[in-house]
Amino acid sequence: YSEMLGRIQETDHSVPDPLDRWLYFTRTEQGKQYPIYCRREDHLEAREEVLLDPNELAVGQAYFRVGVYQVSPDHRLLAYSTDTAGSEIYTLRVKDLKTGRLLADEIPNTYYAVAWANDNRTLYYNTLDAAHRPFQVRRHTLGGEPAKDPVIYTEPDEAFRVGITRSRSKRFLFLGLTSSTSTEVRFKSAEGPEGEFRVVEPRRPKIEYFVEHHGEHFYIRTNTGDAKNFKLVKAPVADPGRARWRTLIPHSKTTVIEDVDAFENHLVVWRRDKGLKQIQITDLKSGESHNVSFAEPAYTIMQGRNPEFRTASLRFTYASLVTPASVYDYDMIARTRRLRKQQPVLGGYDPERYQSERIFARAGDGFEIPISLVYKKGFERDGQHPALLYGYGSYGATSEPFFSSDRLSLLDRGFVYAIAHIRGGSDVSRYAYEDGKLFKKKNTFTDFIACGERLVAEKYTAPDRLTILGGSAGGLLMGAVLNLRPDLFKAAIAKVPFVDVINTMLDASIPLTAQEYEEWGNPNDKKYYQYMKSYSPYDNVAAKPYPELLITAGLNDPRVAYWEPAKWTAKLRATKQGGQALLLKTNMGAGHGGASGRYDRLKETAFEYAFLLDRLGLGK
Repeated sequence: YSEMLGRIQETDHSVPDPLDRWLYFTRTEQGKQYPIYCRREDHLEAREEVLLDPNELAVGQAYFRVGVYQVSPDHRLLAYSTDTAGSEIYTLRVKDLKTGRLLADEIPNTYYAVAWANDNRTLYYNTLDAAHRPFQVRRHTLGGEPAKDPVIYTEPDEAFRVGITRSRSKRFLFLGLTSSTSTEVRFKSAEGPEGEFRVVEPRRPKIEYFVEHHGEHFYIRTNTGDAKNFKLVKAPVADPGRARWRTLIPHSKTTVIEDVDAFENHLVVWRRDKGLKQIQITDLKSGESHNVSFAEPAYTIMQGRNPEFRTASLRFTYASLVTPASVYDYDMIARTRRLRKQQPVLGGYDPERYQSERIFARAGDGFEIPISLVYKKGFERDGQHPALLYGYGSYGATSEPFFSSDRLSLLDRGFVYAIAHIRGGSDVSRYAYEDGKLFKKKNTFTDFIACGERLVAEKYTAPDRLTILGGSAGGLLMGAVLNLRPDLFKAAIAKVPFVDVINTMLDASIPLTAQEYEEWGNPNDKKYYQYMKSYSPYDNVAAKPYPELLITAGLNDPRVAYWEPAKWTAKLRATKQGGQALLLKTNMGAGHGGASGRYDRLKETAFEYAFLLDRLGLGK
């Protein structure tokens, strides 16, 4: 812990985000757990204003997290929400930024969506049902009684959840209705509470679309027409239904369109080509497009907040396994980039001392699985080095090759760190996601095993030195591969693992269950039951030696209930052979994400790394 803490610049600040005449940013102070939310006016003499200090709000709380954080259009009010248990059930409040006082408005049972209307007195927010599903959007007028807030929309389909956003252009509010495979978007003017939400295009099975506003048109990213990797279409605001969609960027089998941002004069398309992220920028006046290029073999880019509509500057963060997070402002006209800030790494970190690369493993059906690697230069492929292989592979999520200063504690001890970009995620394409879900879920597990075998075959490591890590659905991955190939791995960490698949998916009263039938299948259907049971980690524990194993849980976890890892641990203890370690560590004051404070989170990581080092016999 002390080693990892010594690399962190504890007193620091983010690059300010410009919006209207203000600059919004966060800063941290040494010894304080949480970032402080601040702003200042956009001129040299401006003084800092502290808008929200979670360190003060968290006094006396074992857990604390800020959910939503939205300043009103006139910058006078702040809507924010807090969770003090880790249950992801938030209480929404409003603060007067001029007086510093909280308004009387206090709204319980809210989730991660809130949007201001342009009248600065109307708030839209989503609420949870008994199964922890965001199923409803309500409208609150400041000064009104929250219990009487009118319901704007209730989603009756248990597979769908609902959220609310405001467009960057500030003209529209968007009501987003989403399941794992389908979406529907409704919109209305953001000027005030008046007016009804109109449907862009009615939902249809397995059709997804996402809407961005510019002028008199919507730009829509959609998979309609079997465009699994998505295409970009344009539709008039006055009549945006599918009959009026005009294709701007057609579907590609090798390039995924992941997101779209519209600014006053530019359209930004965030793409992934053969697993690596790219940026395509189009001048909306001239129609001319260009790409922003990056050189490293494995890297990632992340969108900045970019809240300002009338700007030619695009903010993004670039990072790789050796390059710390670097915030850039890109001039979309001049096509130049300016480094605004790079994550400080104390203790003399030199990226030239480390090497990253990208190799591939071959699955049994011929699928090429990318593996992102990093290690300290001087590393010899002699099979004598320890390794940590990370994987997730569910929900179409991607595992990005991002920098971590914590990871240096492993690399400096001779580890190779690897990320398996397996099917079930969209690391390569949406085709890869489709090939790792439902009746193809086992591809996720066999892909991960193939990655482990590749590392061994190429002598990056050996089975008695290969360790693995995954959390949540990645914990399911850990459990499945340990049942299939316990001989391939020395040690494993399964964080808040989803391992009791059958029992959880048969109980629709448990949070998320009904929403996830499209991901895993519904075990009330015999075919799905039999397939899911054939890989469910809890149901396939056998009397054989297992690797050294650390399992974690959160008592207040609404996503993977604490009893899943507890039951799995108990069955392993009663069944497995050999004297390998089997530890269950339950956080009694947190949920799915673990500890909330930055120091407490660092202690959790330190514990996990210490477990691996201890089991490998590496000591200090």
